[in-house]
Amino acid sequence: MKNIVLFGPPGAGKGTQADVLKDKYNLVHISTGDVFRYNMKNDTELGVLAKSYIEKGQLVPDQVTINMLQAEVEKNSQANGFIFDGFPRTESQAEALDAFLAKKESQINGMIALEVNEDELKSRLTERAKTSGRADDADPAVIQKRIDTYNAETAPVKDYYEKQNKYYGVNGVGSIEGITALISDVIDSL
Repeated sequence: MKNIVLFGPPGAGKGTQADVLKDKYNLVHISTGDVFRYNMKNDTELGVLAKSYIEKGQLVPDQVTINMLQAEVEKNSQANGFIFDGFPRTESQAEALDAFLAKKESQINGMIALEVNEDELKSRLTERAKTSGRADDADPAVIQKRIDTYNAETAPVKDYYEKQNKYYGVNGVGSIEGITALISDVIDSL
């Protein structure tokens, strides 16, 4: 079983790459954002709560996120592994994920971070807003808040995985195929 954390700031290309990699490696893609959007669209209790944070460019509280992700893993108990996209976002989430996977006699094999500069991220998010209908991608102030939140609260998760020798930085600028090849080299080495 291979479990990968696909990491990077908003607009880095995590979802695009996860869609390709899940088929290539027969892994289950768990996107926190997709799960939140589904719940928000359907006005579930979790969705209403998550929406109140996301609209402000803030992170959803850890316990809500952790419980949701554990349920997603349980739904796919026969999987060959998982690509976690958008999770963990804090060191406490990473610790909770490690503890949860350890109970299942599994672990995170590697964290692959897509590295993209801020100007490129803003350009991608603005373009994505035109095609996806995602309100959080349309407002420049919310985009900046999301990037700032990532830098302040999420990027330190890199240190957590570096200490375990599980961090792999990959250039996230280039063709989709080229970036997939770089990520695949890392996954194949795990």
